[in-house]
Amino acid sequence: MKYRDDIRNVAIIAHVDHGKTTMVDALLKQSHIFRANQAVVECVMDSNPQERERGITIMAKNTAVTYKGVKINIIDTPGHADFSGEVERVIHMADGCLLMIDAVEGPMPQTKYVLKQALKHGLHPIVVINKIDRENARIQEVLQLTQDLFLELVTTAEQLDFPVLYASGRQGIVAAEPDLSKSTDVSLLFDAILEKIPPPHIEEGHFQMMVSNLDYDSHKGKIAIGRIFRGKIVPRERVMCIYADGVQKSYEVAEVLTYMGLSRVNVDCSSAGDIVAVTGVSDVNIGDTLTAPESPDAIKRIEIGEPTVEMTFSVNTSPFAGREGKYSTTRQLRERLYRELETNLSLRISDTDSPDTFLVKGRGELHLSVLIEAMRREGYEFQVSKPEAITKMIDGKLMEPVELLCIDMPSEYMGAVTEMLGKRQAEMRDMRSDGESGVHLEFRIPTKGLIGFRSSFITATRGEGVMNTLFLGYEPWKRDIVSARSGVLVASETGEAVTYGLNNAQGRGMTFIEPGTQVYEGMIIGTNPRTRDIAVNVCKEKKKTNIRSSTSDIAIKLTPPIIMSLEQSIDFINRDELVEVTPENIRLRKKILSETMRLRGYHTAGHEDDDEE
Repeated sequence: MKYRDDIRNVAIIAHVDHGKTTMVDALLKQSHIFRANQAVVECVMDSNPQERERGITIMAKNTAVTYKGVKINIIDTPGHADFSGEVERVIHMADGCLLMIDAVEGPMPQTKYVLKQALKHGLHPIVVINKIDRENARIQEVLQLTQDLFLELVTTAEQLDFPVLYASGRQGIVAAEPDLSKSTDVSLLFDAILEKIPPPHIEEGHFQMMVSNLDYDSHKGKIAIGRIFRGKIVPRERVMCIYADGVQKSYEVAEVLTYMGLSRVNVDCSSAGDIVAVTGVSDVNIGDTLTAPESPDAIKRIEIGEPTVEMTFSVNTSPFAGREGKYSTTRQLRERLYRELETNLSLRISDTDSPDTFLVKGRGELHLSVLIEAMRREGYEFQVSKPEAITKMIDGKLMEPVELLCIDMPSEYMGAVTEMLGKRQAEMRDMRSDGESGVHLEFRIPTKGLIGFRSSFITATRGEGVMNTLFLGYEPWKRDIVSARSGVLVASETGEAVTYGLNNAQGRGMTFIEPGTQVYEGMIIGTNPRTRDIAVNVCKEKKKTNIRSSTSDIAIKLTPPIIMSLEQSIDFINRDELVEVTPENIRLRKKILSETMRLRGYHTAGHEDDDEE
């Protein structure tokens, strides 16, 4: 059995916000790939604008550094459960992993998931307990919890023999003991990678490479990224692409590039064990195999977990359709959604009975909202429905997805949060004190109970609570969850909202819009405390008379409107409502815009809206 001792392939895995990308920053900076005078931003690997705004990693990315003559390929992966498909598709490129664990939070739901995936693929782990410089760090307890987690997940005795390092990613220090004063840099981590992560195994035979990622360049076209499992590849060489259905197609490779730092470098030849980017293969998808034409042999395709949440994307049908978006037709929406399937493996898209509507399935609300936001920024205009949990029939029984919900928050909010979860069919499984006045709660909850919960949870805990989920499996369907949401204020006229009309509306409830906002009949402009919806005319102006009032010049003071984000809007709507998404605005609307038509439908439906989510 041959090995390439000049290469190590390692993935960095962890729960969200446990310091993966910050640690990659330290590894890059201390390997001296940047110039001395080069300005380098924090979380340099998070290059996507949404990643920087949200403070999370969404897409898995590759980089590489050189240490003691050995090239270390590093794969930075997302930590959020909604993007776990990214971990599943890239983890087979690595031979080992750095498991980052927060010294305060300890192993979290996604920690368990990514470690399970790593051990399943036979990766050799190095545990890094990060953020040990935090005041309330509980290092020994977290180490014990980590050992318990390994005992639960390992498949062989060798997997229990893992090294443990202690770090502060922000300071760029890794130590062998929980004392950062004994170290000044991350060289111990580099040494551990060389010593504990095995070099890539080199198989005998002709060229074979699995495509694990795709990129696009306006000059070079589609770029296929993956690990070479055997043989070698050179520019201008012909390769065979084997697709999912077994069809084979021949291409000529234009360029072969390898990673170094944040750049891709052209090479004359790259061989088994390395992670490369190949251009010239114009029609390739993630999971396809590139192989030598003389012996085409496909690698087993990547297995991706099933989605749990679905919603519809449809062409905008509001009176303002086509005003603000660059792309608004059925053809453009369809092309964009199906193009997303090339890189977003966790996503599923299918046509519906309506040619203007598409059913989109994903791992969670955040997974889908990131896609919606990306399309909005690209100039697309469309409308989306309320997310719903995906059910399936197993052995003649209706089954629904169930998830583990972990909550960390100040104990003063525990009563309000547990009451909210009780109405969403959640069952408490664990509760413990988490530091001074903090509490950690674990619930088993159906996915349908999580839809719309995040924004309510943030409001109830005043932004001090943190929630994380982990998909557990399918269980028999219990019953529908009756929505606790009150009615809404619906615009009864099309026009421009004015102060006088909004002042009258605020006598009925809270508004979402400001004076000067363009509205149309059927657009949701606020919420009211009653169970029924109320139609209001926010375009109504005060009638002019020839009688002067002593107070006529006093300006009407309005309560500031509630401005909702995209995620909050998706959480807020009911089944009979839609979110209209354009590059300039996010509007809430009724599916049936006409009040008369809605009332007819309401009465004939036998008051079903009262029970809608």
